[in-house]
Amino acid sequence: MSAGRASEGAGCVTWWGFSPACDLLTLGPVRQKGEVNVLLVGSADPRHILKTIAGLGDEDSLHVWLIESSMEVVARQLLLLYLALIPQESMGLNEKTEVFLEVFGNSEIRSQTEKTLKHVASNLILYVTDAQETTTHSCLNTSLLKVVKSADLTAQVHHKVICLKMLMFLKFKERDELARIFSFWIKPDSSAPPSMYKVWDYRVRQHLGTRYDSKTGCFDWDLTMKLHDKGSGVINKQQYVRWRERGVAFEMREGVYQITNPSLLSTRVFRQKLDKVSVRGYWGDIVSSPYIAFGIQTDDKSLLKTQNGQHIKTAQDISFANVQEFFHSLSRRQSDTETEKSSLPTDKISVTINELMQLNRISVNFLPLDSLKKLPEKQKYSHFFNTIYFSASCTHHLGPTMRQAAAPDAVLAVELAKYILDLNKEQEEDFAEKVASISQEAGFQPCQEVKRDDVQAVFMLKK
Repeated sequence: MSAGRASEGAGCVTWWGFSPACDLLTLGPVRQKGEVNVLLVGSADPRHILKTIAGLGDEDSLHVWLIESSMEVVARQLLLLYLALIPQESMGLNEKTEVFLEVFGNSEIRSQTEKTLKHVASNLILYVTDAQETTTHSCLNTSLLKVVKSADLTAQVHHKVICLKMLMFLKFKERDELARIFSFWIKPDSSAPPSMYKVWDYRVRQHLGTRYDSKTGCFDWDLTMKLHDKGSGVINKQQYVRWRERGVAFEMREGVYQITNPSLLSTRVFRQKLDKVSVRGYWGDIVSSPYIAFGIQTDDKSLLKTQNGQHIKTAQDISFANVQEFFHSLSRRQSDTETEKSSLPTDKISVTINELMQLNRISVNFLPLDSLKKLPEKQKYSHFFNTIYFSASCTHHLGPTMRQAAAPDAVLAVELAKYILDLNKEQEEDFAEKVASISQEAGFQPCQEVKRDDVQAVFMLKK
């Protein structure tokens, strides 16, 4: 039983990754320590960033550089990182975890979550359009014209003033696009679909075709014969089918999930005779699920226990536990001055950028969409990145010029197609072979000291 074309099931916008969260500093033969520069290309969500921060030593420094495939994805990255940085005094850990997962993986959200999302969007508009840099925060540091050099970052690290900075080296037109997206989240215009459920159902119908009338059987097949067969038995049938039917992955408390999650809407251009027509809708994954990112692996093995051959906990439970632990790690990484400042409680709806948590020795830098091919040409990025990560959807951007940007000990990790369910085994293997070929042409060789797996391929820079 085929699940249809891969392009239909996986979608054309990657809202979440097709691999579990991983500690980026442990991908090579030895764990990287000290000051580490990481380039993420098409990671789609902050799962790897959060997991890596959780594993950092007290004296380690992490600088992440992000390149995404569209501004809608950049906007969501900013939204999710903002939510992660809300201090515990303003939003309790349980509630923050619930809101984060709801925004991350639900096509429809609760009214309380909508209020939080709109508040964040309002602050992000001020942030990305602030040419005078009056809205500043050590965790959301915008620099329109100034380019921060590696030496500057190193000096700041030694003084412990670096926090989770979003040094956005974006172009003015990209900032304008972000502002337009955030404004749409606050007040949707006439292009917004009237019903997220209908938009989702349209995708399911297009994907299944004549099999739509037996869709429950198709969902069950994908779950048991694909996801479970790939080692993801913690994904619960009831929860997975609910997500496949209406796009709601996480229902962690009683409430009405009926409000469209605007952060999952994007525009797709279709050809109609001689014209091009833009249609706003949901164009992301409708098969693999957001459970893959946080919900199928965990360091707490008690969450993976089974009874009578059935998992006691579900992927939703594990997602909640993992994300909550990541948020604990962020709190532990807070600067001393920030800890003192956060003793006064604030209203969660009124949390501004200046009131977000600040973290020691961490930066997150957003680069322009077209910057990948230009990085090797810039002296400051020459032999700069210790870890380079490419998502499966961005593999075609990996080329020989990346060698110039890689540090001498650089580790290259490329996400494979294991969890792109519409591909069969032969297509998965073909993709892995293609990744190996592209990587070797780019100047990297398979890392013999790392155990091979089918989630990501790991390479080292050729000597």
